Order: sequence, then C-alpha cells, then structure tokens
Amino acid sequence: MAQHPQKTEVIRVADLSSRRPVTFDLTPNSAQSEAIASDLDLLALRKLRFRGTLTAEGRKDWLLQADLGATVTQPCVVTLEPVQTRIDEKVTRRFSPEAVLETADPGSEIEMPGDDTLEPLGAEIDIARVMIEALALALPPYPRREGAELGSLAVAEDGIAPMQDEETKPFAGLASLRDKLRNEDDA
Repeated sequence: MAQHPQKTEVIRVADLSSRRPVTFDLTPNSAQSEAIASDLDLLALRKLRFRGTLTAEGRKDWLLQADLGATVTQPCVVTLEPVQTRIDEKVTRRFSPEAVLETADPGSEIEMPGDDTLEPLGAEIDIARVMIEALALALPPYPRREGAELGSLAVAEDGIAPMQDEETKPFAGLASLRDKLRNEDDA
C-alpha cells in the first residue's frame, strides 16, 4: 500500500517509510502556473501535471519515477508568433546521500556526472522543483511556427554586388578556377 503525504510539493525524508512507496500527483493552480510560465519565459502554461512515485532504493537512496505532462506556448524564434507544444515526458531521479553537488567558481569548468538522474539527498525532497526542472529541460529550445522561414539580407555599398552565400564557402571558387585553367590550357 502506498503512502499519501499531506503535502506533496516538499516531502521530508525522515517521514518516509522504506517499505511503502509514496505516490504524488501535482497539478499547480493558475497562479502557480503563471509564476512557472514567467520563470521559464513562456507565453502560457496549461495542463501541467506531475504524477508518480517515490520508492526506497537500498538503505539510503530514493527513486523518483514520474510522468510530466504540460501544454506550453512559446514565441516562435523566427516570427515571435505563439507556438503551442504538448509535452509528455518520463522523469527519473535518484536521490542519494553519496551524490555530491559540485559547486564551482563562475566561469570555471566542471565535469558532468555519468548518471544525469542522480541528485543529492538532503533532509527534504522538493518534488515541485523536480517538476519545474523537468519541464524546463523538456521545452523545445527553438520553437518554430509551421511554415516560418528565415529570409535573407544582402547589404553592400552602392555599385558593389553583395556577397552571396555560395561565395563564403571555402571551396566554391575552386571549380571556377579549375575551369579557367582548363580553358587557358585548351587555348
């Protein structure tokens, strides 16, 4: 039988039973959805739901498995018109006291861990934070409205032909040079 905690946004690890999984079902209200949309630079966020279980894994670790569903509206990267996307993702996180969150000085490099589902385990597990992070990772990085095309712009001074894309390619002129040399040899 599963545990059903009173407050599922943040769960205290000390209150968890290692014998029974914890089920959760987060559906933010409209004010919370607007705040999340604002934080993620979305035009709109609808139907956000995060549902899953938190299960003991070994003696000290916890496994979170959940389904994330949301409908997001973002600006098109070409036209800035609204683009609506449905997101349905499986989310897995492993919370362990052995996982160490590396902190580094701004601008310095850190090595990425081999297991990107591993999270440090503290006194609490913030399920709402996991939901928002998973949503941010699932967002399309370059939403584009269907049929939206980038135009081209060619600028040059008066009397000079603007440079074309073909002329910027390093080997584009070699074919014409080869043809020119052949014509000189034939003459």
